[in-house]
Amino acid sequence: MLCIAALCAIATASLAQEDGARSTVPEIALDGSVGPATADFVIDEIEAANARHAPFVILRIDTPGGLSSSMREIVQSILASSIPVIGYVAPEGARAASAGTYILLATHVAAMAPATTLGAATPINIGGASAEPADNNSDDGPDTTQDGDTAISQTSEPDLGNAETKRRKQVNDAVAYIRSLAERRGRNADWAASAVRSAATLGADEAREKNVVDLVAASQRDLLAALDGRTVATASGEVTLATADTRVRPITPDWRTRVLSVVTDPTVAYLLFMIGLVGLAAEALNPGAAIPGVVGAISLITAFYAFNMMPVDLTGAALIALGVLLVVAEAFVPSFGALGLGGVAALLFGSLMLTDTPGYDVSLTVIITIALAAVLILATIVWQFRRARHTRIETGHEGLVGRHCTARHDFEHQGRVWLHGESWRAETDTPVIENQSLVVTRVTGLTVHVRALDTLETSR
Repeated sequence: MLCIAALCAIATASLAQEDGARSTVPEIALDGSVGPATADFVIDEIEAANARHAPFVILRIDTPGGLSSSMREIVQSILASSIPVIGYVAPEGARAASAGTYILLATHVAAMAPATTLGAATPINIGGASAEPADNNSDDGPDTTQDGDTAISQTSEPDLGNAETKRRKQVNDAVAYIRSLAERRGRNADWAASAVRSAATLGADEAREKNVVDLVAASQRDLLAALDGRTVATASGEVTLATADTRVRPITPDWRTRVLSVVTDPTVAYLLFMIGLVGLAAEALNPGAAIPGVVGAISLITAFYAFNMMPVDLTGAALIALGVLLVVAEAFVPSFGALGLGGVAALLFGSLMLTDTPGYDVSLTVIITIALAAVLILATIVWQFRRARHTRIETGHEGLVGRHCTARHDFEHQGRVWLHGESWRAETDTPVIENQSLVVTRVTGLTVHVRALDTLETSR
């Protein structure tokens, strides 16, 4: 027994020593749009890898773009990292578009899998400004301007509006930023500028030929083999990569990051906003129902949280709220569709204006579905009003006119009649006999005016 225990201890120690000899590096997945939740996840994992003194980090990229603020946070984390961050656009068919291009150019080693792309890094205004500046500077020539105001003063016309001036500043700032990242890593800064100015894109092989990325690797094994022995400069100095005995550990977002990513998805946030407005409106129409109000309040607060994290145009959000209020007002004010049509128009335009950032736009299918639903609700409200307008009044004195009644006794001018099971005082211009069928012609106070029921008149 002692021999067996000793052998087990030796085997365990040997396995532990073997595992210790193999270094473990994390592979951080940057999938989907670049947003606040994604940025927090990537930054936390890079910092954790630095704290564990990992040999390097692989940042696997597949993104259509996202928010400039979140992208800059990730870039700052990469630049401040003491260990190399390897950017790898993978798997095949993936892309590092828009914000992903900046992140890839910021990494210490930029790699791409075959059949992947990068580029199209032009910033997009929420207001829908043109994606290309009016000065249309050369895409291939160097752009040494670092100050947006200086660039504008050299090329802009005197009558340019504030929106165009702001647009030029935004593009020039993005050009200066992406050039600085490319130059820091010794990559093609001129092409990087063209990715911003003219939304240029490249495939993996062409990107390698133009010195936009460092290498093309078909698989993770090929990537590690190509990295072995490469020396890179980090925030703490030069590091030589040794990848011969490296074991890669994939890291995916935790449940919190996934939940926040779903909540901050523009389409989900838009639906939460609509549910919140409709829920509060339903609670106002039916006070005490509780459930619509509770669901609406929670949805609206969650939508506000998402909007705070997203590049939302407040004008679009205000138009959506106005549209819902106008459609609801149609149920109280019989405008026969005027308010409702205005509400649908405000809802549609507000939805289209809500956001216009690549990777952060609301699904057009959802917008059209919501608009059609609003039109259907409006048509139902108008139909109900029209129906009520042509429906006979059933209550009050107006509801008694035309009703049938029966004489309780013989009388010539005044007497009593049975009406709705009640005895009413009646007046008539012609004599009536007991149990004769009569019809009410008008009502004065508590007196009904009746006449004999025509034999051709059908009973009600």
